Amino acid sequence: MPLLVILTGIIVLLLLIIRFNLSPFIALIIVAVGVGLGVGMPFDAVIKSVQKGVGGTLGYLALIIGFGAMLGGLIAESGAAHRITDGLIAAFGTGKIQWALMLTGFIVGIPIFYTVGFVMLVPLVFAVGKTTRLPLLYLAVPLVAALSVTHGFLPPHPAPTAIAVIYKADIATTLLYGLILAVPTVIIAGPLFAKTLQNIRTNVPESFSPKAVAPATERPDFGISILTALMPVLLMAAAAFAKLTLAENTPLYQILTFVGEPVMALLLSLLFGIFTLGIARGKTMPQISLTLAEAIKGVAMILLIIGAGGAFKQVLTDSGTGEYLGEILKDTEISPLILAWGIAAALRIALGSATVAALTAAGIAAPLIVGSDIAPELLVLATGAGSLTFSQVNDTGFWLFKEYFGLSIKDTFRSWTLMETIVSFIGLAGCLVLDLVV
Repeated sequence: MPLLVILTGIIVLLLLIIRFNLSPFIALIIVAVGVGLGVGMPFDAVIKSVQKGVGGTLGYLALIIGFGAMLGGLIAESGAAHRITDGLIAAFGTGKIQWALMLTGFIVGIPIFYTVGFVMLVPLVFAVGKTTRLPLLYLAVPLVAALSVTHGFLPPHPAPTAIAVIYKADIATTLLYGLILAVPTVIIAGPLFAKTLQNIRTNVPESFSPKAVAPATERPDFGISILTALMPVLLMAAAAFAKLTLAENTPLYQILTFVGEPVMALLLSLLFGIFTLGIARGKTMPQISLTLAEAIKGVAMILLIIGAGGAFKQVLTDSGTGEYLGEILKDTEISPLILAWGIAAALRIALGSATVAALTAAGIAAPLIVGSDIAPELLVLATGAGSLTFSQVNDTGFWLFKEYFGLSIKDTFRSWTLMETIVSFIGLAGCLVLDLVV
């Protein structure tokens, strides 16, 4: 009976989002309440479970995502992303231009949300294409693949950060494993795959011509731009390295784990960015505060969706449904990594939204993996990889890519959808390989 209730809840979730275009936040809350009542929870228990799930999931997560959004806003407004692009292209040269764009997408994609990074960087691809006369998809796919990988694999992006909380995974270690996994994934789905797309015709609309956020003379230096963008990664990676190599009672361990704790790492990085990308450029604090306020507006709905996903997970836990499902699957030989990936992939194909698919999948999978010896950080990455599978017509990313490059539906499937699917499968394979050594 609980299994039937969950399946019904997922079908209702799909209908509410796809058929009735209801906000995923509202749809997830409705389904969480409905599933709770459907499995026999008292009314007051359902409400308490929903409240506990929202609060427990957001918690310090709101700080991480909020600080990350503000840092991303500074990087976008200051022109630091453009400076990074120009510097890398100059360093790599035309012969390795793909690798320069891939690295740009990776560096800029870590602190900036996918859509913002796409809209900001893709016009630069058009400018490079016009200068070099190289096929646009040959140039664009490495950059977009890097943006996609950072969106699906790496904290402080919302989905991997939120599901790390759901799986009780260490965020710094998740970032470290994610970086290891991201390298081969981006290379294969980016420069290597892009070589097969050189004959696809593009028809870029005139309105998508390159636009500069800040005049070149006002942009921060290349070194400062990269250091500011990578500051959260450097701090959290240092903490993860300390946990793997240092004794807990050493002063260096305590310092590195303190500054690399995700909230502290993002706060320190934001303060550093306020100085390097704001004050040092002659901006006043009111001007900087306006940039930060605008940046935080973009994550308000994301935070609500994450909270609603936590509510759904909590209802499954408090109702005992998770234990019920665990009993059903306890003798299965399917790896929890494949199970989490598969649930996320199915939801991604049905729902379109990678974030909603990842959060919902984590809520369903979390009770099933209790007692598993799989590292929770790898479960985060497997779920994130599954949430990127087979992006198609119900995903806004599909249409964004299609319209910007003036592609046919067929060619969008051939390029964008296949690229996302390659990222997803390589991500899963990488998780299975890492599971053998960690």
